[in-house]
Amino acid sequence: MARHLSALIVAAAVAALLTGCSAPGAATPASDTATGSADAAGWPRSVEHELGTTEIPEKPLRIVSTSPSITGSLLAIDAPLIASGAATVTPLTDDQGFFTQWAETAEERGVEVAYKNLTLDVDAVDAFEPDLIIGSSNGGDATGDAYEQLSEIAPTVMLDYSSITWQELTTELGEITGMEAEAAERIAEYDDWVAEQAKQISLPEQPVTALVYMGADGSWAFTADSPQAELLTSLGFTYEPVAAEYRADDQSGRGVDVLTSENSAAGLAGAETILTVAMGGGDPVADFTGDPLLANQPAVANDRVFSLGTQSFRLDYYSAKLTVELLVDTFAG
Repeated sequence: MARHLSALIVAAAVAALLTGCSAPGAATPASDTATGSADAAGWPRSVEHELGTTEIPEKPLRIVSTSPSITGSLLAIDAPLIASGAATVTPLTDDQGFFTQWAETAEERGVEVAYKNLTLDVDAVDAFEPDLIIGSSNGGDATGDAYEQLSEIAPTVMLDYSSITWQELTTELGEITGMEAEAAERIAEYDDWVAEQAKQISLPEQPVTALVYMGADGSWAFTADSPQAELLTSLGFTYEPVAAEYRADDQSGRGVDVLTSENSAAGLAGAETILTVAMGGGDPVADFTGDPLLANQPAVANDRVFSLGTQSFRLDYYSAKLTVELLVDTFAG
């Protein structure tokens, strides 16, 4: 029963992942997603985004985010964020629905909850008197259907965060908010830090695959072009995507390949080490290695299954750093 409940918690927490993934090959380059033009002083600037073109008359001072998945990147560049929509409370969030990796930062900066449970409240957004609204056009926190209503409150920009890395999203947000320098500085700082952290890691048997274990529903393995795989390769890991013939193509999207329970062992046969995302608040390593269908998978058979932590599911500046720190602790040389 405990294992069944854990799987249900995982399913609820990760439901937004496939919803938020574009079909394979449908990713839009960051430079084509949100681009801006402005006068010599920088304002006003016209921003092209997923749902149209928005003119922002002056540098924003009161931003409301309707996408918790974007909120962390706004905080990372010190954007003037006053409120954010909150997710459903899960092991990935605090008791308000703010993601744990940036919840403390949001509290320190006085960021308020605009509404809870990913249930958009247009009147609540309006009450904050924002001069810029930033949201998502896709995923479990998408508010694109209310784009016209939100645009009546303040200039509104809708982004597709599923098709780009957190670094690309951070760059876009810098361009939209007039904080290009802060965005570039944050990314450069992170890159320098990662290079130093990589020196502390003694790599386990290669290659590796990272995934979310779904119990009887199989596994969701991150693809080679996913932010999770890119983070691992930046630290020196060799990434192994799942075997193509075992992918459930009709269920996969950019960033993740779905494996049924029956095909998981064969699809993961090339992975000598496996990293599991701790979505359900339990022990993902024990859950994965305890599956009898996976007993002969190389990483399981040789005790090379490790946790990738909770925050690695949806990467931003904060969760990426926490994930790197966990990997350094796990594989310190």
